[in-house]
Amino acid sequence: MTAELVRGQNHPLSQARLEVRVSAGRPVVAGATLSDEQGRVRGVEWVAHPGAPTLPGLEVSKQAAADHRLAFDLDALPGTVHRVSVLLALPTGVGGPVRFGAVAAPFVAVTGLDGSEVASYTITGLDTESAVVALELYRRQGAWKVRAVGQGYAGGLAELLTDQGLPEAQQLAGGIDEAVAQGLARSVAAPPPRTADTDRSRQAAASASGPDQPYAGRPGASGSVPPQSPYDAPGPQGATVPQTGYPAGLAQPDPSAVTQSSAATGGPVDYSHPGRQTAAPPPPPPTATPTAPGQPARPVAGDATGWSMEERLYSQVWGMFEDLARTTAAYRSAVDFADSRMEQELDKVLSDPRSRIGGQGDAAREAAQAKRAGLVDQARAALDRDLAQLAAEAEVVEPALPAAYAAWDNPVWHGYRVPMEIPMALRLGDLRLPESEGLSIPMLVRLPLERGLWIDSGRAGLDDPLADSDELRRLAMDTAVAHAARLLAAYPAGEFTVHVIDPAGSGASSLAPLVRSGVLDGPPAAGAAGVGEVLARLTQRVDLVQMAVRGGVADSLPPDLDTAEQLLIVNDFPHGFDDRAVTGLRYLADEGPAVGVHLMMVADREDAAAYGPLLDPLWRSLLRITPVPDDHLADPWVGHAWTYEPALVPPGSQVLQQVLSQVAAARRSWNR
Repeated sequence: MTAELVRGQNHPLSQARLEVRVSAGRPVVAGATLSDEQGRVRGVEWVAHPGAPTLPGLEVSKQAAADHRLAFDLDALPGTVHRVSVLLALPTGVGGPVRFGAVAAPFVAVTGLDGSEVASYTITGLDTESAVVALELYRRQGAWKVRAVGQGYAGGLAELLTDQGLPEAQQLAGGIDEAVAQGLARSVAAPPPRTADTDRSRQAAASASGPDQPYAGRPGASGSVPPQSPYDAPGPQGATVPQTGYPAGLAQPDPSAVTQSSAATGGPVDYSHPGRQTAAPPPPPPTATPTAPGQPARPVAGDATGWSMEERLYSQVWGMFEDLARTTAAYRSAVDFADSRMEQELDKVLSDPRSRIGGQGDAAREAAQAKRAGLVDQARAALDRDLAQLAAEAEVVEPALPAAYAAWDNPVWHGYRVPMEIPMALRLGDLRLPESEGLSIPMLVRLPLERGLWIDSGRAGLDDPLADSDELRRLAMDTAVAHAARLLAAYPAGEFTVHVIDPAGSGASSLAPLVRSGVLDGPPAAGAAGVGEVLARLTQRVDLVQMAVRGGVADSLPPDLDTAEQLLIVNDFPHGFDDRAVTGLRYLADEGPAVGVHLMMVADREDAAAYGPLLDPLWRSLLRITPVPDDHLADPWVGHAWTYEPALVPPGSQVLQQVLSQVAAARRSWNR
């Protein structure tokens, strides 16, 4: 089955010998560059183009054409090659449009030698660009993958090759233009339109052109490809992050793809919609034009692909996250390179004992340190430029977010109304990096939740180990209430039920807003009997729904069974819980999410150490978040440790009570 990629998405390649087929509405130039592990093109001998169409392991067309077939033998590539970029460019000086925004969107497909398609990609969202990196074939852990890139360059091939680190970019671009001009007489005409049976995405893309096409990218970004969401791997202290931002089954991007580019492109987001899978997404609002030549476009809220503004904003927020991850990784890589280079230069000079005497050694140290400082300053300038662009985008995106994505201080909450359908995602807090002080990205997780939450009430691992224990427990419970209120506010009336277990009643003050508003299923359960009764009821619900689903008899569920999504808030664990209760919690954590039962545990893992490894599976199955900022969320793709900031209600604000009162009123009306 062919994988129809969106910008930033990747797909594994199971064979080494393959073709990349290109279809365009007019003649285009096709080429390829080879890159090393750092993403650099080492010289003109690493570029295949019409003037030099053959390199070890690949061959490209000798002329401009509307259709191309590029041949690849990945096993024959040099061992130092870790990435192959497929390039497309519009010929210059031959009349007609010189920007992709004025022609039909190009279509590229990776096929086997027998013509069977492995992956395809329609390059939408281009405007003034005359050259584009269409695809990347990259090596990761001995295996090859393909990634849809779609990064355009208004400066043409010269700017594209410069961005890939080629010093002779201008001269080579001129040579390519000359070679193309000599072969233009042999250019083939545009192919006939493809039918819906043979190529749906190509036909849909051909009907759109210019900036009004569905835009899958990031305006003004100059990097290569985005990292995946960090929500895939364990962090410090065994904390993990949720697999909720991206579709299941996608192969993970290659960490070696981090380059010293600035921002990143759009992300591997699943844009499909359960009820709308027969047509392409509608186009987003037109992208603003650049303020001046060479300047990034003014940011626009919702400038990403999606079926609705909500989906576009979701995609845009994750694109901002990926941009921040990419540009920070590029900066850190540049600093590491500068440090390594300085050490090598010093080792080389000082390895000779004669250079250690007199001023020669001091001069060598000063020269090496000056070079390092220059490289770091240059990298910091690029980082500051990208951070400024992201900050400008955040300023327009944050006010446009719907309630489910918005912070509690966003005015959208003052106009809150109980929704008619479940949103795509929910905001759990914000993410930031040390290099981006003042800039944070909303942390969105998909709904329904795929895993429960563990709100850490302990001090272990926090930046401030001297924090007051009682205050942390209170803040943890406040955080749980704020998240429960968000979940209640995100669901239509009657489709979300909240239960609370508070064995000793220690969370009464924090739980007061939920209790007073009447949004809970019942009063918080206390004592051993209350704990056992709630766990038995939810366990029975999980068993009944599982049996009904597996047996295909969902209609046979008891009429009094609450079919709404269930959330169980557990406070002060493990105090007041016996072995049977612990087993019940583990069962709900493992089996509950698949049938709509979710856990939110407020606990200190240090307190549960007496249980030994018994509770390890429980902790690993939950997403750990903290009531205070803490850098515990791990990023396996580029190695970042993201600082999580909880989404708390501002002190003195009445927004929580206002929202809960509307939820309670809708709940009462629904129960009548």
